[in-house]
Amino acid sequence: MTEPTPVAPADGSPPDSDAARLQDLGYKQELRRSLGVLGNISMGFAVVSPVVALYAVAMVGTTVAGPAWIWALPLVLLGQCLVVNVYSELTSQWPVAGGPYQWGRRLLGPSFGWMGGWVWQFAVMFGNTTVAYLAAPWVFALIGVTPSPGQMVAVSMAILIGCMLVNAYGIKILSLVVSLGIAAEAIASVLVGLTLLLFFREHGFALFTETMGAEALSGGSTVMAFLAAVAVAGWAFIGFDACVSTSEETKDAGRQVPRAMWWSLLSVGAVVILNAMAVALAHPRPEKVVAGQDLDPVTTAVTTAFGSWSDKPFVAVVLVGFLACAMASQGGAARGLYSLARDGVFPCSAQVKKVNERQAPIGGLIASTLVSGAALLLGLNATAIGSLIAFGTAATFLPFFLTALAALIARVRGTWVPSGHIRQGAKGTFLNVLAVLWTGFEVVNVCWPREILAPPGAPWYQVWAGLLGTAVIIVIGLLYLVVKRPQDKIRDAGATPAPTAGEPGAEGTGALATEAS
Repeated sequence: MTEPTPVAPADGSPPDSDAARLQDLGYKQELRRSLGVLGNISMGFAVVSPVVALYAVAMVGTTVAGPAWIWALPLVLLGQCLVVNVYSELTSQWPVAGGPYQWGRRLLGPSFGWMGGWVWQFAVMFGNTTVAYLAAPWVFALIGVTPSPGQMVAVSMAILIGCMLVNAYGIKILSLVVSLGIAAEAIASVLVGLTLLLFFREHGFALFTETMGAEALSGGSTVMAFLAAVAVAGWAFIGFDACVSTSEETKDAGRQVPRAMWWSLLSVGAVVILNAMAVALAHPRPEKVVAGQDLDPVTTAVTTAFGSWSDKPFVAVVLVGFLACAMASQGGAARGLYSLARDGVFPCSAQVKKVNERQAPIGGLIASTLVSGAALLLGLNATAIGSLIAFGTAATFLPFFLTALAALIARVRGTWVPSGHIRQGAKGTFLNVLAVLWTGFEVVNVCWPREILAPPGAPWYQVWAGLLGTAVIIVIGLLYLVVKRPQDKIRDAGATPAPTAGEPGAEGTGALATEAS
């Protein structure tokens, strides 16, 4: 195994093995590498965000499957652990920003990698739109104002711009702001959840065996109701790939980023399940949630238990969670765009790949904010924003599936043998198969047209929004592949594909390709 020559910084500090590893992959160190494992964990934790996750799924999950929907959470968490397992092997070997794009091109070639990166980028950027839009009501709740659609869009845009400005100051400032936010969010979430569970239970744990007639919305089928709950719960455990987005800013990334993904997913998973159970057991009238008469069961449970005084402090905690999520998610989107643009394979690459004096991907930040902000105009029509939310969830699981599929195909072909410090052998292949089955199932499950997941009387295109939105992005991407042929530029880009099994270097290159752990 050939070790890369460490890069000696201009300031005379010790040689940088991380920069050498990146150079080994064909890129120079342009972003500031200053994050430790805790900083990387904070990025993933903020994007997954227990507060955002719970508010996104609690009401809808209870409506479609009753209190028994809670069992969808551990099932989805287990499925996402399979995805993180595959991502861990990949980022251990290739710790580069823009994971789905960078990994896909090395595993199955330039065209596949570019398409995976294209879909992932739009999923993340539209996800930023969703988070900003869902954060806006909490701003108005904090000041006691009922907003108009125009005011909602204006405040959402202000949130996106504010997050962009924080991101533009570089990864250290972003990490600090996000870390403070998630510290407040995590402490408040755990304390509230435990307090509700221990002192304010209105029901016994048998509540989680009841559907309260929610299956009527699924034609009376309990199975179909639970599948709808699994589709909804999928939103609660995405975003851990933000850890990958900051790989080029994390010290010893090949080792620390896989750890950060696991810590982010499992810690958020534990908090979400704790709070989902606590809210359900402390809610005075869960049947009202099932009937659609309580659209904010989390706040109802908290204010009923603690009193009306807790309303504003709780709103503040929720808002902090949404803002931290928006900042970290926008940062991840910008770094993914930067990864594509430096290879010249994204529209306006010369501008998008720019890095400012603080070593932040300013071009990607501006591009991401423009796309997310343009999509916010749909917020002038509540039905349209609902379509965007449905598409965002579906499009997020598609890159998970494509990445897991690419890894499995390359393993079976023998063209990829994991050569980072994480090498699982036959067990890794088996878990990779399960990851493909899980993500494939969830893509279909989320895209499946369900009237119960759309507002009453919603037009047909919102019911089909997940499938239609994903199809539109794929078709546009395919047209770009045919007309602009970015795959040709990828072949000539700095980073070369990984050697196939049996070729020199197949056993692993770089300072981080060490013994299997």
